[in-house]
Amino acid sequence: MQLIVNGDEHHLVVRTLAEVVAHFELESQLVVTEVNGEIIDRSQWEATEIEDGMKIELVQFVGGG
Repeated sequence: MQLIVNGDEHHLVVRTLAEVVAHFELESQLVVTEVNGEIIDRSQWEATEIEDGMKIELVQFVGGG
């Protein structure tokens, strides 16, 4: 399905938001997700079904000094 992830179009074969995060190999404990303008709590990633055309933002926190 076609998704807009962080402003770029991607063709992914996924069913849930958790699968989207896994696809991009992100550290789930450091990621905040937004789907169609709504922040989704990590506890709801498995239950959040993905549909064609959704807009998803993935923000990963990084440490530094």
